[in-house]
Amino acid sequence: MAKPKRRRTDNVVPMPAAESKAAAVNQPVQVSETDIARRAYEIYCERGRQHGRELDDWLQAERELRRTVNVAVA
Repeated sequence: MAKPKRRRTDNVVPMPAAESKAAAVNQPVQVSETDIARRAYEIYCERGRQHGRELDDWLQAERELRRTVNVAVA
């Protein structure tokens, strides 16, 4: 009876340490400006396309996206 082939172990990827996973959770999550701009535009449209609140729309979009990403990471 033939011996089964042994698995190669020279290309093993080590598992990250528990500390590195905890550190990754505590790092701020990066949200792209493109995603923020897209959501800010959606907010602008939902508000009836009223001009003059661009900064408010941007900040609201940024908060929403960061909250969504943080919940997904946790």
